[in-house]
Amino acid sequence: MDCRVVVEAAVPVFDVETEDEAIRIAISKTGEMLNPDLNYVEINMGERTSPSGEELPPAFIAADEALVALELEMTVFNVEREEHASRIARKEIGQLLENIPLEVTQIDVIEDEDGDEGDEESAETDESTDAAQADDRAETASDSDDEEDDEEILPEFEDLVE
Repeated sequence: MDCRVVVEAAVPVFDVETEDEAIRIAISKTGEMLNPDLNYVEINMGERTSPSGEELPPAFIAADEALVALELEMTVFNVEREEHASRIARKEIGQLLENIPLEVTQIDVIEDEDGDEGDEESAETDESTDAAQADDRAETASDSDDEEDDEEILPEFEDLVE
């Protein structure tokens, strides 16, 4: 089973004046920490709401410092349960984002489009294997012809070198 996991991160940013600036710096800072090891993690602005349900901007600024909510999305492959996917995502991201609080907000199971997909792939693999074997046989036959040609060409070349 494969899962798409969304982890919320609270990224601190210093010396900022506007929310847009804080968001840009937080995304850049997070990207630098994750790359190149986790370049497959998608970084998006997070969503915050007040207790009354009012939507708030993803950055909170006080005294030229900001705390920015970001959503980090990654796909975790070959897991047994959603909880397993959650732990893997938190561990992978958390190792690189030191001192940044993380919380798993969403886990989506990725369904295969078709159950027959594996059968089609195995049929294609069989066809490509047959074609590769035929190519190998043809190359082997042509290699033996080339060896005979090489034996005729090489003595002349050696004569030229001497």
